[in-house]
Amino acid sequence: MTHTEKSPDTAVTSGTSDIAAGLTRRGSDRPAKLRDRADRAVRTAVAAELQDVLDGRWPDVKNRTRALIEEKDLRPDDTLGIDEARERTLAQVHDMLSTGAPRGAFHEDHGGTGDIGATLTSIEVVGGADLSLMVKAGVQWGLWGGAVENLGTARHIPLIKDIMELRTLGSFAMTERGHGSDVQSLETTAVYDRQTREFVINTPTASAEKWYIGNAAKHARMAAVFCQLYTPDEDGDLGESHGVHCIVVEVRDEDGTAKPGVGIGDHLHKGGLKGVDNGTFTFDHVRVPRENLLNRFADVSEEGEYSSPIESDGARFFTMLGALIRGRITVGAASGAAARSALAIATGYANLRRQFAPDDDLPENRLIEHRKHRLRLIPLIARSYGLQLASNQLISRLHDLESAGIDRTDMTKEQRWDQRELEAHAAALKAANTAHATRVIQECREACGGAGYMTENLLTTFKADSDVFTTFEGDNVVMMQLAAKELLTGFSREVGDLKPLELVRFGLDNFGTLLKRRTAADTLIQNLVDSFTDREETSLFDAAYQVELLTERENRLLMSLIRRIRPAQKMEIKDAAALVDKAQDHLLECAWAHVDRIILEAMLEAEAGLPDGQAKEIMEQVRDVFVLDIIHGNSGWYQEQNLLTGTRTKAARAALNDLVDSLGPWSQTLVDAFAVPGNIADVPLMTDYDDMVPRAQTHPAAGMH
Repeated sequence: MTHTEKSPDTAVTSGTSDIAAGLTRRGSDRPAKLRDRADRAVRTAVAAELQDVLDGRWPDVKNRTRALIEEKDLRPDDTLGIDEARERTLAQVHDMLSTGAPRGAFHEDHGGTGDIGATLTSIEVVGGADLSLMVKAGVQWGLWGGAVENLGTARHIPLIKDIMELRTLGSFAMTERGHGSDVQSLETTAVYDRQTREFVINTPTASAEKWYIGNAAKHARMAAVFCQLYTPDEDGDLGESHGVHCIVVEVRDEDGTAKPGVGIGDHLHKGGLKGVDNGTFTFDHVRVPRENLLNRFADVSEEGEYSSPIESDGARFFTMLGALIRGRITVGAASGAAARSALAIATGYANLRRQFAPDDDLPENRLIEHRKHRLRLIPLIARSYGLQLASNQLISRLHDLESAGIDRTDMTKEQRWDQRELEAHAAALKAANTAHATRVIQECREACGGAGYMTENLLTTFKADSDVFTTFEGDNVVMMQLAAKELLTGFSREVGDLKPLELVRFGLDNFGTLLKRRTAADTLIQNLVDSFTDREETSLFDAAYQVELLTERENRLLMSLIRRIRPAQKMEIKDAAALVDKAQDHLLECAWAHVDRIILEAMLEAEAGLPDGQAKEIMEQVRDVFVLDIIHGNSGWYQEQNLLTGTRTKAARAALNDLVDSLGPWSQTLVDAFAVPGNIADVPLMTDYDDMVPRAQTHPAAGMH
């Protein structure tokens, strides 16, 4: 059913003086109130404006995918058995192909459309409905297809076309029992046999068994197997590995029988993702043709001579992995979509469900009318807005980079820097989105009481299915370390390719200048930075001040990290590594501060693009909630650094309370802008208790709260 929307009791107007492309500047630490009362037509129009901003560059793709989700009822069904769930998910992957969006992952000369942004966007939207389907599609077109497309060459085009059209289902066999995030240390081997002109794929140890491989247990016929590559000399001496490479291995016959030497296991029931057939692979001297090597970045001749356009093993390895960041991006974006679906459900429920009357003669309040409930949901909605906008920018940036057709083996220094920064942002936003989803879905489950625990209301399914997202496609701790290390490297580039630790000779003021210049690529942000003058007299709602506060946090954390690890320069490797390990918590904190600043800049850009009116005023307050929640959560740090006084941090907390009060009546409009398909948002708990149950009657679920 479609939930009804209540009229607001209060409203909001913001200040009128402009700063930097229409952003408002206020002189008080108290938020203005949104306009008093708005009818349904106004709220619908506001939700539509906000949806346009959130949908980003590919709104038509999102709308087609939403329509498919409703038409085919693409949603999880936890009542199914494991085999039935797997087959249903496979059938739904074919439904996705009917939209045409998956073909965007493949180049036009391979039969695709080359619109990678459309493909990633479509898979993201599916994540807000059924994460099993999202993972199944992501494995087929993003990981398996992406490996062959981005690591292969012309000789692999026929296979690429079969992957695209679902004629050849496959797996992405990277993770091993003993090695997940540490890909360079994988143990599976591929040894070239000069006599037969074949590679011999082998699992030499128990820890080399391929684990958690999607599509492996039932449906894959082939696999992209990552392994250490050896080309023995004529005397049979293996020599050193050329590093990790990727080889296509046929794992099943057409009838589903495992190929000779291929061992296949089934992980069966997991914590979630029932529709995904995760399994294991082992290889007992399995022979594959030489041509099965995906040879874009390295090749082996018939005579067994190894060659690569990239001389350095390390550079070659990172170039190869850089071509495979699509999976990391979709995992993060789909997690964000799942979080938004959970918030749509919990917020809709909060606007309908009543609990606790202020007086026996008065009706019970709706949940959203209790401040604590608003504080539970609205800051999470605000962060969801920011993460959605930042993810949109990331997908758009990847699309533009891949559409430019840059040869990864012959990049300029600037292009390599851009690529590495993109990879770091993908890692950081993957961690930020998945951690946010874990927090949001649990909070939404609790905010819906006993009803939230019912499978039919989807929250427990989202919770189970999304849980693994924090550790696959890169463990979140590792991902945030990668992002922080790129910050160190990036700042060293700004001062003439100095080593990261050499930056310590610069004063904090100089370092801050570098930070602002590097992060102010957008004219809007630079104008805000330039407009900031006096933190002691500036309102916490001032956009320039907000940029200053979040940038300064990133700046100071990074500078103090460099000072902390400076002694490692003069240490032996083992001792230096131990010192850096002790600073790991500091490294991670830098990365999280970096993410917060990225999100704020994305929100400011979106806000500036809105025309003056109710939607812009609401978007401004959403941004304020995001920033003040960060300040409140880090109030101790800001006081320690003398950036904010205790009085100002108290004002931030009071302002956050005022803001959720102001936005509470608009909470339904905020989540309506997520445009969650009706078959996902209108779950059974959306029953309006006012219409269904007389107040004097006790509802059967009352005791569950």
